[in-house]
Amino acid sequence: MAKLSTHVLDTANGIPAQGVKLEFFRVEGSSPRLIKTLTTNDDGRTDELLLDESSIEVGEYIIVFHVADYFSKNNTKQDKPTFLNRIPLHFGISDTNANYHVPLLVSPWSYSTYKGS
Repeated sequence: MAKLSTHVLDTANGIPAQGVKLEFFRVEGSSPRLIKTLTTNDDGRTDELLLDESSIEVGEYIIVFHVADYFSKNNTKQDKPTFLNRIPLHFGISDTNANYHVPLLVSPWSYSTYKGS
């Protein structure tokens, strides 16, 4: 079953990042179109998939993670202004039969991601 999912891990505190707002866009021409806004659960995942087998399409997408708000709510020390505020991840889906997983490992000063399945 093809799908797109995400997961946010707080590497500064060694925990799943609960309560991270994320905005999910499909890139259509010069203007990204907002598909949905979600918040991560206790496990740092969203309760619903970003795309399921009925909605996954070849194309370019963006997930914007609102990390400064998350770290502020959790009283994690940050610079003022914050070094990282919102992290936009631009990526493409080329196979509508595949599972795509886009995790974010984040601290107030760095982040990394990879293509999971």
